[in-house]
Amino acid sequence: MTEAQTLTQTTGNNAGLSSEAIAELNAAYAPLDFEARIRRLYEDFAPDKVMVTSSFAATSAYFLHIISRIRPQQTVFFINTGFHFKETLEYRDYLTELYGLKVEDINPDPHHLRYSQEERLYKKDPDLCCSVNKVQPLEEVKDNYHVWVSSLMRWQTEHRAGLEIFEERRGIIKFNPMIDVTQEERDAYIREHQLPFHPLVSQGYGSIGCLHCTVKGDERSGRWQGKAKTECGLHL
Repeated sequence: MTEAQTLTQTTGNNAGLSSEAIAELNAAYAPLDFEARIRRLYEDFAPDKVMVTSSFAATSAYFLHIISRIRPQQTVFFINTGFHFKETLEYRDYLTELYGLKVEDINPDPHHLRYSQEERLYKKDPDLCCSVNKVQPLEEVKDNYHVWVSSLMRWQTEHRAGLEIFEERRGIIKFNPMIDVTQEERDAYIREHQLPFHPLVSQGYGSIGCLHCTVKGDERSGRWQGKAKTECGLHL
C-alpha cells in the first residue's frame, strides 16, 4: 500500500485525502526536485487517476519534456477554447509529434462558444468567457481523476506565490511539482536541453493565452492588459 493510500479518509476530494494527509505529502515532497516529485507521484497514486493539462503556451516544452520522459503514455489534456492563436495550435501539434505525446483536446459546449463569439465575451465579461470556455469544460473531465498535475511556478503571479506542492482545489488534489522552481532554473533547463519555445515568444510574447486577451509583454504582463484579472480561473 502506498503512502497516499495509507493516509486516506473520506473527505471532499476525489482522492479522499484529509488536510493532514495533504500536509504530510507536502512535507515528504518538499526536499525533492521537480523531476523526482513527478516520478514519486506515479508511485504514490494510481497512474490512471493522474490528470495532466498543458496550455501549450510560451515554455510548455519544459514541463512536457519531463512528463514525456517519465510517463510517455500519459494523456495530456489541452483545453481548446476556440480562441487560441493559430501558432499555439501549431506548437501543440509540433510538441505532440516531437515528444510522442498522447494529447486530447477538451472543447467547450458549442452553444457557449458561439455565444461567446457573438457577444464578444472576451471584452464584455472575460471572467465569464474563461468560465464557460475553459473552467467548465475541464470540470466535466476532472471528476474522473484524483490528482491534477500542472506546471505553475510561484514567481509567475501573486496568486501562485502562495501555492503549495499539494493542495485541494474544487474537489481534486492539485499537484504543483514545479511551484518552487525559479525563473533562472527554468531557463537553464530549457537551454541545457535545447527545448523549443512557442513561436510567438520571439515576437515579444512572454505569456500566451487566448488571441483576444493576450498582447506582447514580459511574462504575464501581456495577459488581460488593462484589467485586474491575472488568472483564467482554472487554478483559483
